[in-house]
Amino acid sequence: MSDRVYADYNATAPLRGETRSAMIGAMDVIGNPSSVHGAGREARALIETARRQVAGLTGAAPQSVVFTSGGTEASALALKGCGRTRVFTSAIEHEAVLAAVPEAVRLPVDAEGVLMLDALQAALSGGGEDCLVSVQWANNETGVLQPIEQIVEIAHANGALVHSDAVQIAGKLPIDMKAAGVDLMSVSAHKIGGPAGVGALIVREGLDIKAIQSGGGQEKGRRSGTENKIGIAGFGAAAEASLITLGDWQRVAVLRDRFEATVRQAGNGARIFSSGVARLPNTSCVSIRDARGETQVIAMDLARVAVSSGSACSSGKVRRSHVLDALDPGSPDAETAIRVSIGWETTEEDIDRLVAAWCDLYKRSSDNQQ
Repeated sequence: MSDRVYADYNATAPLRGETRSAMIGAMDVIGNPSSVHGAGREARALIETARRQVAGLTGAAPQSVVFTSGGTEASALALKGCGRTRVFTSAIEHEAVLAAVPEAVRLPVDAEGVLMLDALQAALSGGGEDCLVSVQWANNETGVLQPIEQIVEIAHANGALVHSDAVQIAGKLPIDMKAAGVDLMSVSAHKIGGPAGVGALIVREGLDIKAIQSGGGQEKGRRSGTENKIGIAGFGAAAEASLITLGDWQRVAVLRDRFEATVRQAGNGARIFSSGVARLPNTSCVSIRDARGETQVIAMDLARVAVSSGSACSSGKVRRSHVLDALDPGSPDAETAIRVSIGWETTEEDIDRLVAAWCDLYKRSSDNQQ
């Protein structure tokens, strides 16, 4: 049994063995992928293999995959390079989207965190030919899944494009970009067991995207800069492994539900966010009344259990969750929630330790309230 229970997969996932092997192999390939000699062609072959692997995970054509430095850059490229001047997002988007287009109109979600489709329809009713709708496929804090197909239907009927941040759903549930009709989609390697520092924007065939990083014209002119062949090789291997093991997330969902059953039994002082709608199989966002989220994270860490408060993507900053505020405006629960996100290496013993640590935390919190 490991000394620590790792329950923060939504922040970053453990490196897969397949990823490590692919990256080590790529380290021996010395060529620049843009060079036409043999060494360059060998490097190019690595990248094109990875492109096919990422495409296979996401239901896209290989030529649609544009490699980037991560999900953040991929979203920025979609939002700024699509040529649309008006952007609509949900109120619970990741900061990577919100910060890229601070002028975007934020559309409301319901109490479970699902985008209100009537609000989207109203926003586009004047015509959406100059509009982009950007909605996370799965939320990083609550795990809630958005009705992407319905969002696409409304957007396209009004002439708008659709971008989806699919960073969290990729590798956890089957996704098919073509079938869903999404125009632009962001994915990230380190959420699926690949290396940090590499991601991809998937661009619908026939849609032009303008580069926001100029230079040598790599990635068919859509993203300049010598490709990170080692990271990309690892990304591809992780994508292929994730596709093969998609069925294992059913086991993970059972473990997640075991933990949540404990939370439900705790009483009125505990809350599970978005539990009434479809969510990722690995994610629980729970709060304990009057116990600040960062305090809970520290207490769990002392018990050798790694969880997070908020999105864990803000350079260690602790602040009130805008996601939970959108679900329940003004509620103190936005400051008292933690996120538990488990994954393929999580065991029954890990859940036992997670439950024991959380129950101890809940008991101490309840005792302090008396």
